[in-house]
Amino acid sequence: MDLLKQVGNLKQGKIKETIDKRIQEFKELGKKSNEELFKELCFCILTANFNAERSILIQSKIGNDFITLSREGLAKKLEKLGHRFPNARAKYIVEAREHIDCLKDLITDCNEIEVREWLVKNVKGLGYKEASHFLRNIGFDNVAIIDFHIVGLLNNSGLFECKRPSCKAKYFEIEGVLRKLAKKLDFTLAELDLYLWYIETGKVLK
Repeated sequence: MDLLKQVGNLKQGKIKETIDKRIQEFKELGKKSNEELFKELCFCILTANFNAERSILIQSKIGNDFITLSREGLAKKLEKLGHRFPNARAKYIVEAREHIDCLKDLITDCNEIEVREWLVKNVKGLGYKEASHFLRNIGFDNVAIIDFHIVGLLNNSGLFECKRPSCKAKYFEIEGVLRKLAKKLDFTLAELDLYLWYIETGKVLK
C-alpha cells in the first residue's frame, strides 16, 4: 500500500488516540525538572546502536542512579541489565552530568534546531538521531528521528533511496523528505515518527 495512504488510514483509526496521548506525555515531560530531563537524555544516549524497548526497561530500573552513581558503578549496572555498551554509555552519561543544570534554560531559550546543534556538539554519545529523539520525547515536534526503520520504510515506498544517513547533510536531506510527507498528512514530524514506527513495528514506544 502507498505509504501516504497507509498513514492516512491509521490517522482515522484507533491508534490515533494512543499516539495523541503519547505526544501529550512528551509535552508534559518537557515541563519537568532538569533532573527528569537529564534522565530522558540518558535514555537517548542508551538507544544508540541498541534496542529502544530494552533501553526503556533499563531507564526504568536505573532512575536517579543516572545522576548519582560513579562511572564504574553505572557501567556495572548497565552491564548487569544487559546493555551492549555499558562502559562507553556510562562514560558518556557521567560526562553529560555537567549539563544537567542548563537543560531547562536551553530548551526554553532556543528553538529545537538550535538545541539539537548544541546537543550534538556538547554531549558525547548523541548524534542527530539521538538528539532529535531526546527533543521529540520532551515535547518538541519539528525534528525527525531517522533510524534504519524509517530509512527502510522510505526506501520501500519509493520516497527516498539510501542507507542510513552517514553525514549531517544526508540526515537533513532525509529529514526534508519526512517534512514534506508530514505536511501532506497535516502531521508534525513527531506525530509522523510515531505512525511510521507503528507501521514498521506494530508498537508505539517513545
